[in-house]
Amino acid sequence: MYTVRHLLQAKTNQIWTIAPQASIYEALELMASKNIGAVLVLEGDKIIGIFTERDYARKVILKGKTSKTATVGELMTTDVLYVSPDDTIEDCMALMTDKRARHLPVMENEKLVGVVSIGDVVKAIISEREFMIRELERYITGGHSSMP
Repeated sequence: MYTVRHLLQAKTNQIWTIAPQASIYEALELMASKNIGAVLVLEGDKIIGIFTERDYARKVILKGKTSKTATVGELMTTDVLYVSPDDTIEDCMALMTDKRARHLPVMENEKLVGVVSIGDVVKAIISEREFMIRELERYITGGHSSMP
């Protein structure tokens, strides 16, 4: 079974974070420069929120704010969903679908060890299915060697 741990091992595991006092503009600059859709908001080592493209699109103008004056802490999502490295990719997909989340921090022993995105999860599921199809084709066509 393909787990979050496997997914993290296969990707560059850079975690991008920002302080709650940072401006929305600074968060957008970081997200644009790193080509990411979300940043975790940390106070010290503790996750206190996540700021996403969706937060920007839905909260800045609607709340009468501007990107240069509003802070990440004002507009971040505070109800952060987490997964562990031992969760399956299917668990992640179910959680993301049910809660409409696109990014999940990965916590192990109360420590942040990575972030998985919906793109990471979809790629992993497709890769796992393609591998299974190839193995089944090899088995069906006799290319599979069985051990005695």
